[in-house]
Amino acid sequence: MKVGTDGVLLGAWCTVDHYPDTILDVGAGTGVISLMIAQRTDAMTIDAVEVDENAYEQTVANFEQSDWGDRLYCYNATFQEFADEIGEEEETYDLIVSNPPFYTDDFQSEDVARNKARFTSSLSFDTLISGVSKILSANGVFSVIIPFKEEESFVVLAKENNLFLNRVCRVQGNETSEVKRSMLEFSFEDNETEETHLIIETGRHQYTEDYINLTKNFYLKM
Repeated sequence: MKVGTDGVLLGAWCTVDHYPDTILDVGAGTGVISLMIAQRTDAMTIDAVEVDENAYEQTVANFEQSDWGDRLYCYNATFQEFADEIGEEEETYDLIVSNPPFYTDDFQSEDVARNKARFTSSLSFDTLISGVSKILSANGVFSVIIPFKEEESFVVLAKENNLFLNRVCRVQGNETSEVKRSMLEFSFEDNETEETHLIIETGRHQYTEDYINLTKNFYLKM
C-alpha cells in the first residue's frame, strides 16, 4: 500500500506535547504514522495493530529497516481482539492514533486488501471508539482522521464513550475544493475545543506554507 496524505497529515498533526510513554497506532497500513511518531518522540513503546497480513508484513519490514526498530512493534490482529486482550491485562496507552477505514458506502471493490483498508466494514467507528475508551490512559489522547461528513456523528459517538473533542483541524485539498477530512483529538477531559483549518495546495504540487510547515520534517524534498 502506498503512503497516503491522510497518514502523513495525522502523523505530523497529532499532539505529543504530553510526552506519551506508550503509543498505539490502530490500522497501521504501512506503519508510516508509527514511524513519524517515533521520529517525533522518545517514547519507548510504540505499538501498532494491523489485521491485513500483507500490510502487517510490510509494516514489520518498515519498522525493522528504520532507525527506531527497537521501539516499534506490530501485532497482526483485529483491533477488537487486541483491545479486549490489553483491557484484560489492564494496560493502557498515553496516545492512540488511527487512520481508520473510511468509506461507509455500500460499494466495495473486488480487491479484498483494499476493502479492508478503506471500508468501515472491517473496523466500525463504534468498535474503534469503544476499544479506545477501554485502553486509553486517564490523561491520554486519541487522534484520528476521518471524512468531514462523518465528523458530527463520530464526535457524538465518542462523547457516549466519555471521550471529548479537544482539537479539530478541517482539511481542504485547495481553496476552492470542499472540506474533505477532519483530524480530531479526544481525551477524557471536557475542555474547550481548539479549531483550525488547513489547505494543502494552491495548485498541482504547489503546497501551502501551512502544509509545508506541518510536514517538512518528514519529506526528503519539501
